[in-house]
Amino acid sequence: MRDYRELGSLLRRLNGKGYGAYRELEGAWRFPEFILFVDHVQGDPFATPSRLRVRVPMEVAGIPRDFYRNKPRKTALEDLLLREIARWVPKVTKGGRGSGHSGRFAVVDFGQCILHRTAVWVTEGYVEAILSVGLPAAGRRILGHEAAEMLLSELPALVRRALYFQNLDKVAVREHMACSEDAETLREQLAERRLVAFVAEGAILPRESGVSDRPLREGAVPFVPPPSLSVTLERPNRGPIRGMGIPEGVTLIVGGGYHGKSTLLSALAQGVYNHIPGDGREYVVTRREAVVIRAEDGRFVCGVDISAFISNLPDGTDTVNFSTQNASGSTSQAANIMEVLEAGAKVLLMDEDTSATNFMIRDARMQELVAKEKEPITPFLDKVRPLYRDHGVSSILVMGGSGDYFEVADCVIMMDAYRPVDVTGKAKEIVRRYPLKRRPEGGERFGRIPRRVPDLFSIRARSPKGKLKVRASKMALQLGNSVIDLSRVHQIAEVPQTRAIGYILAYLAENGRRFSGRPLREILEAVEREIDEEGLWPFLPARYGDLAAPRRFEVAAALNRLRTLRLRY
Repeated sequence: MRDYRELGSLLRRLNGKGYGAYRELEGAWRFPEFILFVDHVQGDPFATPSRLRVRVPMEVAGIPRDFYRNKPRKTALEDLLLREIARWVPKVTKGGRGSGHSGRFAVVDFGQCILHRTAVWVTEGYVEAILSVGLPAAGRRILGHEAAEMLLSELPALVRRALYFQNLDKVAVREHMACSEDAETLREQLAERRLVAFVAEGAILPRESGVSDRPLREGAVPFVPPPSLSVTLERPNRGPIRGMGIPEGVTLIVGGGYHGKSTLLSALAQGVYNHIPGDGREYVVTRREAVVIRAEDGRFVCGVDISAFISNLPDGTDTVNFSTQNASGSTSQAANIMEVLEAGAKVLLMDEDTSATNFMIRDARMQELVAKEKEPITPFLDKVRPLYRDHGVSSILVMGGSGDYFEVADCVIMMDAYRPVDVTGKAKEIVRRYPLKRRPEGGERFGRIPRRVPDLFSIRARSPKGKLKVRASKMALQLGNSVIDLSRVHQIAEVPQTRAIGYILAYLAENGRRFSGRPLREILEAVEREIDEEGLWPFLPARYGDLAAPRRFEVAAALNRLRTLRLRY
């Protein structure tokens, strides 16, 4: 291992040479209090920045064992250290110097969620962090003196500020850790209390804007649970907390327009993740197996059994093994439900605004006009109770226009000026006074849940030249030459999750024989276990710091939308 003083000499010697000479930096360098690994050097100043790893021995970092003694604490600590690096980068580094991306340190972007990430990880022996750096150049000539300043002066200062426990705000560290651990404990209590979600008293649900995940600061109404749905759960760090418990079964969220129905559903959707202190939804928790369902016109569907909802199509299309390149609103929503059930979902979240109307309801008048034998769609209204009864899958539905759902609801919550009111009794009274005139069309049973076996070799993660290609945005994932539309997959919290999904799919493609003949559900569970035990590293070709762990449901969503996907049987 080379010494940091040799690194200074090398950079001075490289000054003025062609940019490619920076490759001599690759390898490990010993500094007085940490080790620097130069894992990748960019090809030119306009290319993707170089990738560095910094490893600080734990006796130097000085983080007490109590701060990472279990998974929620460890994940929260790593998340906080990443945020500390990002906070200190503009304070201790000069920023852009030279051409292209020159002269900049950076870490992966992040949001309001506390996620398992690859940017920082903590072990018993050390703390390690991955940063990207634009090695400075004038044109394509190395600026060696500027590079020496970055790596020998600014980098050590950044490490000391962000990764040494003695320099951290201890109160903030404990709050971050406690927040994550408490939220995880709340979520663990849901099943034993027969709840699917919990919204803490005082939670701030609305966001700053449609393009910001930060809490609304001005005019936000703190959440007040209705007395009849009020429950108290325990937290290991902050003690008991009161809030609204949403029970298992079928729950409706009703109310007038702009009264907070969709805002509540969105908070519940994001409640599958833990959030940072001050987010407003720190103690809004939902079971991990909750998935948002919506219509998705134009999506690809491969071999999904949607016969529980759609059958007897006039053109004779097989709905037991339904495939299409261009699904309609109703067929896409049916496929979305069956796919998430196949992946193990236990809670469905739906908003009528993003659903296909003819999939959700068929009223008495329409039944009179269009006979059942002429209508291939069985509305969700007639399947929501059998779904819970047969498979234990609960549903939370935002409904503003159809009172027919009162007939099948266990709980009805009305949002009135952003405050929830339990109107279950009133809804049931309305059902008694105005009995349904429509005829149930779904039968007594829900139907079968798919058990497909994917052909993992149909996942093509490499370009025609054999290069692995994974590129991600919030809206889409490019895998090889395929672009997967994820714009309507609601619970991807951050782009780093999308990127991780790409590498997971690439791993499955390249290890197809390991999973050969196994149903998709088993494959997803194996991936989830490996992430839980080993992190994302087994799925990556190198030490990348710009990924965050997805759930199995978002991995499945990407695979199901991959247009090259084929099934074994």
